[in-house]
Amino acid sequence: MKRIFITGGSGFLGRHLVARLEGAGHTVVAPASRECNLQRADCFAPWRGEKFDVLWHLAAWTQAGDFCLRHPGEQWLHNQQLNTSVLAWWAAEQAQAKLVTIGTSCAYAPDLPLREEHYLEGQPIDSLLTYAMTKRMLCLGLRALEKQYGLRHLTLVPSTLYGPGYHTDGRQLHFIFDLIRKIIRGRTHGEPVVLWGDGTQRRELIHVDDFVGTALRLADGVDNETVNLGCGTEHPIREFAALICAHVGYDPAKIIYDAGRYVGAKSKCLEIGKLRRLLPDFAPLPLERGLPAVIDWMRASGLAAAPSTPQ
Repeated sequence: MKRIFITGGSGFLGRHLVARLEGAGHTVVAPASRECNLQRADCFAPWRGEKFDVLWHLAAWTQAGDFCLRHPGEQWLHNQQLNTSVLAWWAAEQAQAKLVTIGTSCAYAPDLPLREEHYLEGQPIDSLLTYAMTKRMLCLGLRALEKQYGLRHLTLVPSTLYGPGYHTDGRQLHFIFDLIRKIIRGRTHGEPVVLWGDGTQRRELIHVDDFVGTALRLADGVDNETVNLGCGTEHPIREFAALICAHVGYDPAKIIYDAGRYVGAKSKCLEIGKLRRLLPDFAPLPLERGLPAVIDWMRASGLAAAPSTPQ
């Protein structure tokens, strides 16, 4: 069994990862941000002298929707502080550990294939540039410390995660959860369902359980690589909306598409050839099976009860 340290363990992905690791018998330390404020120089002092086998760095200062447009300076400062704190602790006190970090698909330039060798190339879209570049800097930091000190690392680049247990703390929702909430409220409260964009923008989803299980397999066997972790297929927003409408009993013809609103990238689908070479048996849960359970969870959790916020 391993001793594992996780930053961001109280987040959506973090909670699923902690549960999986603890269920397998590993010792997991996953402090909340109030217990380990990565913007403080002494944030790791409570664990001085302790050694871990694996470090998972999930913490990031960001939200969905147009958050990146409104907080570019803060995103740069906060995320650079978080990432540098972890890298410095790894190099100085946890050199025996493997560091697994989470990248971002928005680091890819829209005019290049979303393939791992292009992760640091080209220009990400302007609206997501600051956050994208902090993730690129994290990747460069990993490589620099590997080169000088021989440390082991892995960067996983996810597509959008979905599944039960998403945030209920009032932050902006990722698109799929916001679509579900808006359509449920349209069905139950008669509210207008207004979706941002014309509905042709395309997105890729991977179930959080698929991500966690696959990430753990990669962490066990792949060193010093960047690996995309998605399904390899994308769907237009109108198709996601139609699936949700069919499950909740709402007429998709009533949906209003506001083409003048912010939608980010028009298309964002990761190429997963490298993942399939590393794990030939990779078989993610089909959207048609995974999405209904998430809709039912949102109904039961009360997350859909709050008024809709920007998509």
